[in-house]
Amino acid sequence: MLDPFYSLLIEPFAAFGFMRRAMVAALALTISGTPLGVLLMLRRMGLMGDTLSHAVLPGVATGFIIGGLSLFWMSLGGMVAGIAVVLLAGALARGTALREDMTLAALFVIALAIGVSLVARVGSPADLLHVLFGSLLAVDDHSLLLIAGVSSVTVLALMVGWRAFALDTFDPGFLAAQSRSAGFWYYAILTLVVLNLVAAYQAVGTMMAVGMMIVPAAAARFWSQELAGVTTAAAVIGALAAYGGLLISFHLDLPSGPSVILGAGAVFLVSAVVGPVGGLARRMIRRPHLTG
Repeated sequence: MLDPFYSLLIEPFAAFGFMRRAMVAALALTISGTPLGVLLMLRRMGLMGDTLSHAVLPGVATGFIIGGLSLFWMSLGGMVAGIAVVLLAGALARGTALREDMTLAALFVIALAIGVSLVARVGSPADLLHVLFGSLLAVDDHSLLLIAGVSSVTVLALMVGWRAFALDTFDPGFLAAQSRSAGFWYYAILTLVVLNLVAAYQAVGTMMAVGMMIVPAAAARFWSQELAGVTTAAAVIGALAAYGGLLISFHLDLPSGPSVILGAGAVFLVSAVVGPVGGLARRMIRRPHLTG
């Protein structure tokens, strides 16, 4: 009776080392990325996360030109490019009359165009697909160590600065009045986002990396009104999406990264309908009936 369930749900991870490595990598990215996604969502900075995921691309492409498919050079290039865009976006948003959303939109397309052009100029279509979409099932030991290291640093930073991150999210004016380092926390969270995007590009590519942060966070918003509850729900949703997406990828021979994001997307759609906090079904039940 249990054989079909074992072969479908457990055997792929028990029998194949690449599936176990992929699951460990996905869980590590989920543990560190979903709290950042929650903070970005609550700060209405989801577009910033998307911009940074594409800002990493020119740096990754430059690293590819220098060292080929070298994890060190591509990661270093992505980190430098991402941090540079963080500083540029902050300067443009604060020092010019252009609205922040337009600044981010401009940087988004410019970075994407530069990155794609660089990779296409010196690489093959397969190289471009690898950079854009990654391959979670092809994560090797070196990539896994990078992901684990970034995840550990991120979790430690969140543990140390969680109260300040939360205060800067909900009441930045109060934090600015109480501390001279208020601006530090804004750039600190964006730097952590860049680090996680750099770690994630090997697994799910620069196009999909931000999805592992934002989609579980958006789904979790329908299940809790408390910051701790939303953060916990986002991590659980991200883990379930990673597990389900890898199984779908294995059994249906689909790309692993997009499968994980689609799994999170499915949970998001279900949450939007049945979630107890602002879900469609709850709103329809509470809507008063019109009487004649």
